[in-house]
Amino acid sequence: MKTKKTIFSYKLTCSLLAFFLFFCSFSFVGCGRSKEPVSKSDFYFNTVITITLYGEENASYIDDCFKLASHYENLFSNTIADSDISKINNAGGTPVTVDDDTIELLQKGIYYGDLSLGQFDITIGKLSSLWDFPNNSGTVPSESDIEATLSTIDYHAIVINGNEVSLSNPDAMIDLGGIAKGYIADKMKDYLNEKDITSGMINLGGNVLTLGDKPDGSNYNIGIQKPFSDDGTAIASVEVSDETVVSSGVYERYFYVGDNFYHHILNPKTGYPYDNNLLGVTIICPKSVDGDGLSTTCFALGLEDGMKLIESLDDTEAIFITDDYELHTTSGIGSNIPFHEM
Repeated sequence: MKTKKTIFSYKLTCSLLAFFLFFCSFSFVGCGRSKEPVSKSDFYFNTVITITLYGEENASYIDDCFKLASHYENLFSNTIADSDISKINNAGGTPVTVDDDTIELLQKGIYYGDLSLGQFDITIGKLSSLWDFPNNSGTVPSESDIEATLSTIDYHAIVINGNEVSLSNPDAMIDLGGIAKGYIADKMKDYLNEKDITSGMINLGGNVLTLGDKPDGSNYNIGIQKPFSDDGTAIASVEVSDETVVSSGVYERYFYVGDNFYHHILNPKTGYPYDNNLLGVTIICPKSVDGDGLSTTCFALGLEDGMKLIESLDDTEAIFITDDYELHTTSGIGSNIPFHEM
């Protein structure tokens, strides 16, 4: 890693979010629209979320989206005691009846477990809790503690029978943090489309999902943060319409101990952060839940295998940033997806 910081450095996705908000707000200006954009922000999923629609008459729908955020957080969080996920994790292997949405999201997590050959694993909960990146002030867990968590990680332990879910390994712990925000963004978009709202933007802490195009028919211009930039400087931008832009990177949550760098994207096979010369991966695709799953999966697979995976998928593109700050793009970036390197 070429970037050197102090002994302890830690960043939430807020710096990434701040740039997204600035860039997206800037892109609304001067577009010849008939309605002014209305934005509201609130705090869910340990991050700031912002929803932008056009026209004051649509402001109440933003509040409805926040209600959806609260509803889904109370289903999917593994830190809320009575959530569906907490009930499964604490049931000791006994089947638990859960909501249809919980089943759908678990199945999506299992799909990405299969697609990544286990590099993306939603039973990583105990390992994630051990590292505790949101609160870790620079402590590396002991090798023995890490080793003890590895036996609990295997998404095949999730058993779904109708609306009942159990864990064949009662010590396993589900953590949907790597995929839930994308799913929730998609549900918000579905709700807004049902209300005939077809222009706007949903930003769940850096998971950006656009509704159609702008009222004047133009694309949304979405910035991609330069890794480790304290002021949200962009390294590139893409123009999208009715698509999502989702990034995963080592710069979101990390710390140093001496010269050793530790970030929050953990390898479920080793228990330690991935070390593969990547700083970040950005996915552009129709569904935000897929952007979530693919950004982490492609980071885990590395540049070569991640590129191959994206090239095999329809309507999906990616931008990889290596640790020399070079950008590597799939074939549709710059052709299907307008792309601007800064």
